[in-house]
Amino acid sequence: MKKIIRIGTRDSPLAIYQARKVQFFLHEEGYISQLFLMKSEGDIIQNIPIHTMNKIGVFTKRLTNLMLSGEIDMVVHSLKDVPINIPNEIMLSAFLKRGSPYDLLVYKGSNDFLYNLNNHAIIATGSLRRASFWRGKYPHHTIIGLRGNINTRLIKLYKNAWKAAIFAKVGLERLGILEKLNNSKLLNYKELDWMIPSPGQGIIVVSTLKKNNRINILLTEKLDDKKTRLSANIERQFLRTLSGGCMSPIGGHAIVKDKIVYFTGILLSLDGMKKIKKTIKGTNYKNIGFQCAKYILKKGGKKILEENKKIFHNKKL
Repeated sequence: MKKIIRIGTRDSPLAIYQARKVQFFLHEEGYISQLFLMKSEGDIIQNIPIHTMNKIGVFTKRLTNLMLSGEIDMVVHSLKDVPINIPNEIMLSAFLKRGSPYDLLVYKGSNDFLYNLNNHAIIATGSLRRASFWRGKYPHHTIIGLRGNINTRLIKLYKNAWKAAIFAKVGLERLGILEKLNNSKLLNYKELDWMIPSPGQGIIVVSTLKKNNRINILLTEKLDDKKTRLSANIERQFLRTLSGGCMSPIGGHAIVKDKIVYFTGILLSLDGMKKIKKTIKGTNYKNIGFQCAKYILKKGGKKILEENKKIFHNKKL
């Protein structure tokens, strides 16, 4: 009798959907699996912005510790939640084919709102990166924090006097919410293609213990999408080189087409008024993220990182 594979995941609807994709794959390969649901620290603490918690892995650490202790066999994550530095005993064994990496503005009422963005508006987001992009483009708008799972955030948008909120497009797609919005008279949406996505956005990743060779080989050979893995590694190399952590708004997006990588990286000030952006294309996969980050640091990125850090330490954000 085959061992039951225990799959760890957060208990939000989106996280469960993502874990079930991996569970279905294992079922097709003849394995029996069970979902292990839990709340992360980031799920439990809802009254403050994530970036003010000053902790690494607020959405992943508890599940990682359970895997290290042998209570679960693998964890399914949204890649953008996974810290750059992971324990030596763990590997990212499969990157599922990427969904949309882009951000989406969900707004109330008709399209008149989009034609009147010069007027004051209240925009909600829990993302430092999205807030800075929006502040830089619409400095006369007010940004407020927004926490919770996707459905909770949509309900908050509907109930409050906000004009709009910003979401990851892929989450709304995976839960079937985007299709419902197409038929809604209350809420509309628009893709924000001018926002550079967060590194790893739109990617589901499976982490496992390195010592579990059999399952690791299965995941890497049959579930892993090589183009997605390549893009993810470049984006995470860029983030690692900038060492921005959660205190600086950073965007990074790699597209692989005909064996050529097109990578765009950006670093912003917290108010969005300063930004350094660089696009590189090439086939030197191992260094593109590094080169882009070094360019940004050389062109004033170090100063922006220091200024952002100072604002956090002075608790002005």
